[in-house]
Amino acid sequence: MAPSIRLSPAARSLFDEPLAIAVRGLGPRQQVTLRTSLRDETGQLFQASAYYQAGDDGELDLARCPALPGGSFSGLEPMGLLWALQPQKPFWRLVKRDVQSPFLLQLEVFEGHGERPGRLLAQAQHERAFLRDGVRRVPVREGRIRATLFLPPGEDTFPGIIDIHGLGGGLFEHRASLLANHGFATLALAYYQFEDLPQKPNKLHLEYFEEAVNYMLQHPQVKGPGVGLLGFSKGGEVSLAMAAFLKNIMAVASLNGSAVVLAIPLSYKDKTIPALTLYEHKAKVINSKILDYSDVTDDPFQAPGNQSLIPLDKAEAQLLFIVGQDDHIIKNEYYATEVCKLLQAQGKENFQILSYPGTGHCIDPPFFPLYPIGSHPVFHKHAVLGGELRAYSKAQVHAWSQIQAFFKKHL
Repeated sequence: MAPSIRLSPAARSLFDEPLAIAVRGLGPRQQVTLRTSLRDETGQLFQASAYYQAGDDGELDLARCPALPGGSFSGLEPMGLLWALQPQKPFWRLVKRDVQSPFLLQLEVFEGHGERPGRLLAQAQHERAFLRDGVRRVPVREGRIRATLFLPPGEDTFPGIIDIHGLGGGLFEHRASLLANHGFATLALAYYQFEDLPQKPNKLHLEYFEEAVNYMLQHPQVKGPGVGLLGFSKGGEVSLAMAAFLKNIMAVASLNGSAVVLAIPLSYKDKTIPALTLYEHKAKVINSKILDYSDVTDDPFQAPGNQSLIPLDKAEAQLLFIVGQDDHIIKNEYYATEVCKLLQAQGKENFQILSYPGTGHCIDPPFFPLYPIGSHPVFHKHAVLGGELRAYSKAQVHAWSQIQAFFKKHL
């Protein structure tokens, strides 16, 4: 019997779903190397590999067999070959622009262990998709809004969520599309550097985001009376500000979003919150190419920095702060803790912090590769974003399930 790879689901799974991997037909206790490869939409290659030994019966099930030391990871990690994928090009991030097409995952089994793989014994392909069958993708160009709405299958009404990305501009749909698979009507909202939106805004006006809230609440398939907000980085900060100033916000999950206005001031009607000053000269040089910007601001909880605090005491929404303890872009664990102390002192109980060790600035849905060093969103130089492979992979899975449970409860 020739070796073969067995996958479950067999041909296609959602990107945030587990994939069961097994190899049949090996020799008793045979040593093999398993390798996964995936190319992004620009053709850049991501790979991971691990060393294994088959059982006495020639079976190798990644749910039961630990990886041996020497590969991309070791230990019992059934999904290691997916979460350990790393770019061959340094500082490259896995991004999904077109959620209507899947990523194609290649799996290979080679004889033996070592740097240079032996003979190829088996191979398989698997699609990692972003849209479940029946989920509808609807481009939205209403008034000023530039967005994409994802609707779960069926004619029912669904809890509505607005997904807001971080600095960098453009329209990112991967998180919104995956959330729609779980039963949420999700609007991926662009707010600059996309189509006719401002290229380089010197201020963000919450009226634009209010328009998106009203669009969602008027949609026949969005269940009211309010919406949820899921924001990452600057998008998390915007989401928290929306909860402080706008009506009909029921729940906010902020992924390393600051409770302090950074980089671009925010305004609503006649009120402007100035951005906390970032001092580039305070960056620490890690090596000739990489900088650490974790200490480049004044303390926002002391004057004059406190003028940049978002007045979250005015928010009636439930607030979920999801923070990486190893975030080197914003001291989010400190910011979230201090803000929640202020809320507690005012008798508020509408907040919760999920704090993850070994997790940096980027917290993506499950199985996106770790992105520990990348371009700084303001200074555009290579910066430490933080994070450690195994801890981050666990944080992704846990945070994603908590986000869904949070929105199911409060929407």
